[in-house]
Amino acid sequence: MKLFSKDETFFDHFRQLAVYMGSASTLLRSLLENPSDAARIAVEIKKVETDGDSIVHLINQRIDTSFVTPLDREDIHVLATRLDNVIDLINGAARRVVMFRVTAPRSGGVEMADILVRASAEILASVGDVTKRAKMLDHGRIIKQLEEEGDVLYARSVGALFEHEEPAIEVLKWKEIFDALEHAIDECEDVSNVLESIALKNS
Repeated sequence: MKLFSKDETFFDHFRQLAVYMGSASTLLRSLLENPSDAARIAVEIKKVETDGDSIVHLINQRIDTSFVTPLDREDIHVLATRLDNVIDLINGAARRVVMFRVTAPRSGGVEMADILVRASAEILASVGDVTKRAKMLDHGRIIKQLEEEGDVLYARSVGALFEHEEPAIEVLKWKEIFDALEHAIDECEDVSNVLESIALKNS
């Protein structure tokens, strides 16, 4: 019998953060499909972001109070922060759509948000497989492919802004939105890299 049991609730918290990532991504995709409804959907995304912050706060408290943790304390902190960053960036993208008074969807926006939805699903599966090295490497490969798909979409979408005589203000608005989406997709790969690193240490 172990004198101190490892606090396994960290994994539940990671899963919850990954679920929130998926919810925020799905809401963002809806928002970009229907920008006229952006203000309402952005409020829902902000609620998910606030709930995510609460989970990160719980994780940090638990790091301080748990005698034995299932993973290295620094790894727990970095993973929680990276997951939270994605949700924050999704919230930032939604905020820009509202702030810039965007009223019509644009090619590339919905597709980039869809990559975030797929990456979030892969990260949720990854969190469940964090101690299984081979499975983690498979998840990592898929997330890398999604990130590359995001880069191609980003380049195409930003390029399209300069194809025709667009009002400069529209170009500025959408360039910022596409930048925010690309940053969120890149951060998904950072989450994946942290998960792979943890898997390698703990396999």
